[in-house]
Amino acid sequence: MTLQEKDSLYNWHPYTQHKTAQKPIVITKGEGVLLWDENGKEYIDAIASWWVNPFGHSNRFVADAIYKQLTTLEHVLFGGFTHEPAILLAEKLLSLLPGNQKKIFFSDNGSTSVEVAIKSALQFFYNKGEKRTKIIAFENAFHGDTFAAMAASGISFYTQAFQGMFIDVLRIPVPTNGCEEESIETLKRHIEEYDVAAFIFEPLVQGAAGMVMYEPQALDKLITICKEHQVLTIADEVMTGFGKTGKTFACDYLTTEPDMFCLSKALTAGTIPMAVTSFTQELFDGFYDDDINKALFHGHTFTANPTGCAAALASLELLFREEIQHNIAQINKSHRNFATRIINHPRVATVRVLGVIFALEVKIETEESYYGTLRNKLYDFFIENGVIMRPVGNIIYILPPYVMEEEQLEKIYEVITAALESVI
Repeated sequence: MTLQEKDSLYNWHPYTQHKTAQKPIVITKGEGVLLWDENGKEYIDAIASWWVNPFGHSNRFVADAIYKQLTTLEHVLFGGFTHEPAILLAEKLLSLLPGNQKKIFFSDNGSTSVEVAIKSALQFFYNKGEKRTKIIAFENAFHGDTFAAMAASGISFYTQAFQGMFIDVLRIPVPTNGCEEESIETLKRHIEEYDVAAFIFEPLVQGAAGMVMYEPQALDKLITICKEHQVLTIADEVMTGFGKTGKTFACDYLTTEPDMFCLSKALTAGTIPMAVTSFTQELFDGFYDDDINKALFHGHTFTANPTGCAAALASLELLFREEIQHNIAQINKSHRNFATRIINHPRVATVRVLGVIFALEVKIETEESYYGTLRNKLYDFFIENGVIMRPVGNIIYILPPYVMEEEQLEKIYEVITAALESVI
């Protein structure tokens, strides 16, 4: 029995309808931006394996940090105990986040970081004796697959089986060009009419919605309105964090400071699952009490895993090396050059670039579903040509590791161009 056959026998894959999906490709090796399957075929990982590998696969610097930690202290419970890697990582993250961030809460992944933030927002007001049970989120948002994160998400086919089981979430339009005022006015109306605890958002880029982008000035206005009405703000930087937008965090483009940050994905350079939620001192103080019932009763077995913390510290050291910062700027330049070349193609509707993120909207006559025929044809074409990209409906996007070289980017651009000619 082959590995692929055994996989079909034993494994249930994410976001997969196994009756109709093709068999998963068995990957046996990764190095840099490249992956190899069991037959020796080479692929360029153009999306950093769901946005988590900024320094490529099998990065030796991160691997050495993990090995060193494993031979010292692989794990210890974080309830009643602590350790140096968690302390150093919290200190480092707080030095990078806006100055109002004072406390770090560790969890396992992007969904759980959002879960912690939403639960904390709701309990913060509960602890004060205030009834605030509503959350505001953008239309077509995606914040994860745990229950509160799903509730905040707005992509219906992810959540339609669970309607009626969620916390109350109110929607506002994304403040894209021309929709800023509608977004602002809807936010104001919701805050006036309902008992709102928090506003959660993906800053500047909605990843799963198809790399939808909007300007920082619009988000600043929304956050300012929330602050004026004591509504907490949650920046979901799970995708955008750690250099993706050209700055360390997307919120570094803002003049306002959110109350909470959710971080994961690139945090550990694609090695060990880990996430953090950061908080202001005011939020932490809302749980600081003689009454044990006002504590935040949330935790994970592998909270602040020392090995994951070591990987994150190594990842952050790499991020701020001059070579990596130069690469981020160079990838952005290459994306913008390609955008200029491709924007007038008859099959291209729009092109968007921010930092290392490139998104191209294919012109279509009828609305394309998230996993529709066009998307599947594009995905298959990219795989056949040795490039790993996962289009979102009619949106083709690139979000590469920061170590990608110019000739590898050019191959990705060439494959996209060829797809426009032969698939559409």
